[in-house]
Amino acid sequence: MQLCSKPLHSRCQVHPRRSVASLSVPTQRRHPKAPCWPLDRRSLANPVQPTRVSLRGRNVVAQSTADNSDNSQAKTYTPNTAPSDRVLSIWRRVDAVCFDVDCTITVNDSLDLLADFMGVKEQVEELTNKAMDGSLSLERALEERLNIINCSPQDIKNFIAAHPPSSRLAPGIKELIRALQARGVAIYLISGGFRELTLPIASYLGIPKSNVFANRMNWQWDDETGEPTKLVGFDMSEPTAHNQGKPEAIARIRQRNPYKTVVMIGDGITDLEAVQITGGADLFIGYGGVVERPAVAAEAEWYVYDYKMLVDSLRRFRAAMIGSGAWACAAVRMMAQNTLADDPADDFVDEIKMWVYEEDYEGRKLTEVINETHENPKYFPGFDLGVNVKAVPSIVEAAADADLIVFCAPHQFMHNICKQLMGKIKPGAAAISLTKGMRVRPEGPQLISQMVRRYLGIDCAVLMGANIATDIGREQLSEAVIGYDNYDTAEDFKKLFDRPYFRVSLLPDPVGAEMCGTLKNIVALGAGIVDGMGLGPNSKATVIRQGLVEMRAFSKALYPSVRDDTFLESCGVGDLVATCYGGRNRLVAEAWTKAQLSNTPRTFEDLEAELLKGQKLQGVLTSNEVQEILKTRRWESNFPLFTTINRIINGYLPPKYVVDYMVGSKFEVPGVESEEDSFVAPRRTPTARPAALLPSPPPVTPPPALAARGD
Repeated sequence: MQLCSKPLHSRCQVHPRRSVASLSVPTQRRHPKAPCWPLDRRSLANPVQPTRVSLRGRNVVAQSTADNSDNSQAKTYTPNTAPSDRVLSIWRRVDAVCFDVDCTITVNDSLDLLADFMGVKEQVEELTNKAMDGSLSLERALEERLNIINCSPQDIKNFIAAHPPSSRLAPGIKELIRALQARGVAIYLISGGFRELTLPIASYLGIPKSNVFANRMNWQWDDETGEPTKLVGFDMSEPTAHNQGKPEAIARIRQRNPYKTVVMIGDGITDLEAVQITGGADLFIGYGGVVERPAVAAEAEWYVYDYKMLVDSLRRFRAAMIGSGAWACAAVRMMAQNTLADDPADDFVDEIKMWVYEEDYEGRKLTEVINETHENPKYFPGFDLGVNVKAVPSIVEAAADADLIVFCAPHQFMHNICKQLMGKIKPGAAAISLTKGMRVRPEGPQLISQMVRRYLGIDCAVLMGANIATDIGREQLSEAVIGYDNYDTAEDFKKLFDRPYFRVSLLPDPVGAEMCGTLKNIVALGAGIVDGMGLGPNSKATVIRQGLVEMRAFSKALYPSVRDDTFLESCGVGDLVATCYGGRNRLVAEAWTKAQLSNTPRTFEDLEAELLKGQKLQGVLTSNEVQEILKTRRWESNFPLFTTINRIINGYLPPKYVVDYMVGSKFEVPGVESEEDSFVAPRRTPTARPAALLPSPPPVTPPPALAARGD
């Protein structure tokens, strides 16, 4: 606590956001909420003296907890112990927090405690009172108190040994600072005391020396030993050696760092000045856990007696999962691990609600089975999801109170999902899509993230990568990127997903990342056809390489801003390789090809039901959607592999053309069959037609198949 020598009738002004580039000397202006009454230093020196002052129209009795209080004396003010929405918003997005030290970080005044240690407590207290009542200036009081204490460097070492920082900390302060530091908030100490007494406290709390603003003792050095021996005053160049030193220290901090939001926490009137001077803090939080000072408690926008209140008020995100297929379950498992982790920042609410399409499983509701066993036995058997995952059958219930919404459902159901959630999302929420696919409309394609933004009016990032769900469930090394427009939101989602076995990086190209995740399923069909024909790795590598080329060309043709290097990320070549070797699209395409070649043709629908156990195949639908775009824009010959794969899976060409895609792309649909090209294949079923050619179905609740293997 810095002693106050503030002039009577000081006039101050609160400033919500400051530019301090040209600030040299802070200026005082009248606080718009301040009453027109003098700050009498004598009332600050003895804050429990009875005064009948009604502040801000309040006339409610509150008790002071000052050390020398007379608890029988009532006070006519009510501290703001309940923060407003504006105050909470500042606190939860703070970049730097500046703490007073004496009676805020510690339970006592360092200089008074040193005086007691040196046996001159009464004399120093007398000077403290004179400074408080205005009969002695701040500078003179500090100088005379140091003269009386007259300590040596060894005395200070002995004092610190006798009163180590751990024995002097206010309850809960270490936990608060630890939580703030874990969130990346910068911590500063700004003290009217002395650096020699403050640095051990800073060191104990893990605060850099460069983040400490305090007065410095001046020493006389012995010519013989070269060691400091005698205290001869203090350095007057420090901002805290003068009036309004704390707001000036904050101004210097802001000049050196690009902080958007700075908060000051303290117990004294000089701490309150931090928000009353241009260039200072954006918010002052008064602390009364050691000593309550009426003028501070009455004027602070937020006043706390327990640091736990500040810890509990730090923003915690509630996450929700929309989807319950294999990939959704693998993802929610990682989310559950991170929300339950012993993390000082504690960014997340532990519970995660997961929307599950309600269906029967062995005579019971699937949601009941998941909540009882913490496992999804139908779509992700053998993997514990986490005790903090709660399955709910209502999509609105799952998403309504969530801050971070994760979408992981087959793309053909996302339009109906978004329509159900319109107007029912929490203000300020953000989303991320793990869904791979696009919606084709008459006016052009629409990515899932674009759909979410349009219908729900919230930011939507994307998570894309080599994401075979079972491998992630086994905690095998995997990686992904988060494509983002909003960096802060991307950071929040990274904390939600990043695990030692699941590495997440950030990529400022959400469209490119999502296009990669969408198009690679088409290439995976081609890889499956190659495998079904029994061809070797050379042929498969050729198809994969050509597929990557066409993925890039198609993405940039639709969205020229897409970055070239995106295709070398996990969402590009990484996801492509994983899907072409281990994904469900490859699996089903291989089985489909073998059936054609053995003259026992089967449809993709039949194989999907048999091999995927109710999960959905994305590649065929995506291929039809992309081909509709190519046909409309007359780009078919520009994308020979995409075109040939689509004609093969729809029965217009035999599988062998997958490795002769340049020729295959030139066939006219429906194609002229020659003897050489004849093969037995089922004709196209209605469900195999391009989605854009089908009438729009009425809104229905999405079926249970939700993002099976995560490829």
